Amino acid sequence: MSAATDADQALADLFALRGAVPMETPILQPAEPYLDTAGEALRRRIFLTTGEGGENLCLRPDFTIPVCLDHIVSGADLPRRYSYRGLVFRRPRDIDGPNEIEQAGIEDLGETNLAMADARALADALASLETAGLPLERLSVVLGDQGLFEAFLRALGLPDGWQRRLIRTFGEDRLLDEALTALSGGRGAAIDTVPAPLVELARAREEGALTRAIRDLMEEGGLPPHSGRAPLEVAQRLIEKVAIAEARLPDSSLSLLKRFLSIDCALSDAPEIVRALAAEAGLELGRALTFFEARNLALRAADVPLDALRYRAAFGRPLDYYTGLVFEALLKDGGEPLVGGGRYDRLLRLLGAAQPIPAVGFTLWLGRMREATSARTESSDAGEAA
Repeated sequence: MSAATDADQALADLFALRGAVPMETPILQPAEPYLDTAGEALRRRIFLTTGEGGENLCLRPDFTIPVCLDHIVSGADLPRRYSYRGLVFRRPRDIDGPNEIEQAGIEDLGETNLAMADARALADALASLETAGLPLERLSVVLGDQGLFEAFLRALGLPDGWQRRLIRTFGEDRLLDEALTALSGGRGAAIDTVPAPLVELARAREEGALTRAIRDLMEEGGLPPHSGRAPLEVAQRLIEKVAIAEARLPDSSLSLLKRFLSIDCALSDAPEIVRALAAEAGLELGRALTFFEARNLALRAADVPLDALRYRAAFGRPLDYYTGLVFEALLKDGGEPLVGGGRYDRLLRLLGAAQPIPAVGFTLWLGRMREATSARTESSDAGEAA
C-alpha cells in the first residue's frame, strides 16, 4: 500500500472515529443556493449550466451546501455529523490553476453546545492534518470571529446599512479598507443622481410618503422600474442608501474600530485584549465576548494549545454564510490554506430547513496536503543523502 493510500485510509478512519457519517452528493447541483448564499468570491468561480427544464444548475463548487440540502431532505435526527470526500469544480483564480479540486471534510449539524462544537471542529481539522504528517508545529493557524466583529459594530452604534456593508467585507482586507475610508469621509453611497425631493423624504425616513412619490414617478415614466421592484422596496432601499451615504463615524469611534481590527495575538491572550479595549471605550460586547471565552475553554478541554494559534480580529473567510468562528491553517513557510472552516448557523434555514439549525464544519484541500507532505519527505531524503 502506498504512502498516499495509507494517509487516505487514516483520514477515513479518523472521520469514522469522530462519528461522522459518510455522505455522497451529486456533482450536478442546483445553482440558486450558491448564488443566494455563498458570496461573490465563490459565485464568480462557479461553472453554470441549464437543465432540461430550464433550471439553473452548476458543477458542485463546494460540499457544505449539498450536505446541508441532503440533510434537510432526509429529515435525519439531530445532532448529526457528516463526512464527505470528492471533487469540487471552480474556475481557477490563476490561468494555470486547476478546475477540479479534491476535498474532504466534516459538517457538524444541530449540536446546541456551540462552544464545544466549534472546538471539536478545529481539533478534528488539526487531527486530520496530523494524519497526513502535518503536525501543529509545522502549521500557522489563524482564527477570526464574525460574531465578535458584528458585536463590536453594534456597540459602536453604526447605522444598520453600514453594519451590513462592513459585515459583507469581513475577510476581504481591500474591501474592508475601502469601506472604512468611505465611512471616515461620509461617502458611503452615491446619491447624486437621485431627485432631491426623494432624498429629503429618505433622510426623514418618511417611508409612506416616499413610497407614494416613487410610485407616482414610476407611473409617469420618470423613474426606472428597478428590474421590477415594488415602490415600497425601492423606498426602503433608498432610505438605507441615504443613511449609508450620509453616515460619518466620529474619529474616536473610527479609531476604536481600527484598533479592534488591528488585534493580532496569541489566541490565549485575545479575550483579555478585546475586553480591555471594550472597557476603555465603554463598549458592551455582551454574549459575543462571553462566548469567545467559553470557546477558548472548550479548545483547552479538547487539548488544542491556544498559545500555538493566532487570533486576528480582521480575519474572515470569503463566504457569506459564515456567522461566527472562522479558521484556516497553512504551512508556516506560506502557501495556500490546507484546511479552512467555520460556523454557519443561518445557512440551513436559508436553504429551507423548518427550524434554525446550528452548524460548523471544515474542509481539507487534499492535493495541497499531499504536496506539503511530499515536499517534507523529499527534503528529509535530501538531508539524509547529504
